[in-house]
Amino acid sequence: MLIGVIAGGLLGFFYPKLGADLKPLGDVFIRLIKMVFAPVIFAMVVLGIAKMESMKELGRVGLRALIYFEVMSTFALLLGLIVVNLGKPGVGMNVDAHTLDTTSIANYTAAAAKSTGVTDFLLNMIPSSAVDALAKNDILQILVFATVFGIALSHMGRRAKPVVDFLDAFCNSMFIVVGMIMRIAPIAAFGAIAFTVGKYGLGSLVSLAQLMGCMYLTCVLFVFVVLGLVARVSGFSLLKFLRYIQDEIFTVLGTSSSESVVPQLMRKLEHAGVAKPVVGLVVPAGVTFNPDGQCIYYTMAAIFIAQATNTPLTLTDQLVVLGVLMLTSKGSAGVTGSGFITLAATLASMGKIPVAGMVLLLGVDRFMSEARAITNTIGNAVGTMAIAQWVGALDRDRMQRVLNGDSTAEEMRGLYSPDESADYGTADHGTADHGTAELAVARKASA
Repeated sequence: MLIGVIAGGLLGFFYPKLGADLKPLGDVFIRLIKMVFAPVIFAMVVLGIAKMESMKELGRVGLRALIYFEVMSTFALLLGLIVVNLGKPGVGMNVDAHTLDTTSIANYTAAAAKSTGVTDFLLNMIPSSAVDALAKNDILQILVFATVFGIALSHMGRRAKPVVDFLDAFCNSMFIVVGMIMRIAPIAAFGAIAFTVGKYGLGSLVSLAQLMGCMYLTCVLFVFVVLGLVARVSGFSLLKFLRYIQDEIFTVLGTSSSESVVPQLMRKLEHAGVAKPVVGLVVPAGVTFNPDGQCIYYTMAAIFIAQATNTPLTLTDQLVVLGVLMLTSKGSAGVTGSGFITLAATLASMGKIPVAGMVLLLGVDRFMSEARAITNTIGNAVGTMAIAQWVGALDRDRMQRVLNGDSTAEEMRGLYSPDESADYGTADHGTADHGTAELAVARKASA
């Protein structure tokens, strides 16, 4: 992965036209991952809920997860707000918003206009049909349907065993497919980075380098300070954990998509000692409700536009921006072009910061998307470990052994092997009894 990223960057720099032509390499990889993304998320969420001890258990894990997501998202929004005010990357640009050509952002503003209200957001959570939600890869709608279906299976008890066994086998087969797809990840990273550098170049970034620098600095601070503290409180080393998921981080770096690693990240978290029901419930929800990198981007981008267009904002105005983003940032991960659409919707709803100023971000948005995606991925992974520890569903002995690198080569290869399913209880089970036992074992290990 690292060789692919470096080689792609060099090719895009020295041969920009050739680099720009390699975009399909990254697009193919993303399409392949999206091909299995919805089925894996659906199966994992259903299995996680179906194996819960009771709806009380589901509510306990779900409530604590939502509390954690909201706290972390608020920290990310606040950190972005503080850094952009201290760094002042837009001050001095003196851009007249009325002279900007908004043609290039018309699609984003049009999409934002269709989904600005809370009522629309709540209605869009409910799929018109289960097939439609899966076909569109709409994470929120998949979560809603999978949650209802999982609750139904949990109520059925032993009668649900054939369905759950089928989903177990189906999920294992999907992970084998993911393993096949991941073999081309270095090639995809090579093509995606070559396209980015070749198309947008490095020279054109000089005028907006300060904004990029602030964005990357904020993401680094969030990961190593905020998430580092979370990891310490949860009893594991952040650096060891980042080393454990380094393959996923490099994949995200190359593809600029946090969704591209969700299936394999779920498998790795199980391998690190997180109970399967918690992984199946928390990781997909985190993709939607815990977009830490996106939150940092939203506040920084909004205030940057205000600075660049000389739009005066009082402290109250900035707190209003923060409050609105606390709501609009949730659920945006399932929308194509979610960053721009959510930002456009937020600015339009306020009416203070000119939406036309978003044109200024187009040249560097692709470069900042890597920072957003990586921060989202790390935040979701660390959050799942923290929530598992909070609810007593983390096998601490296994976690320490895995993070210390004591896993055997056979165990690591088994992450995408059906033979490894026995370790997670995904074979020959299918009722709440096994989920209860798994959580109980994890709680005992955690204690």
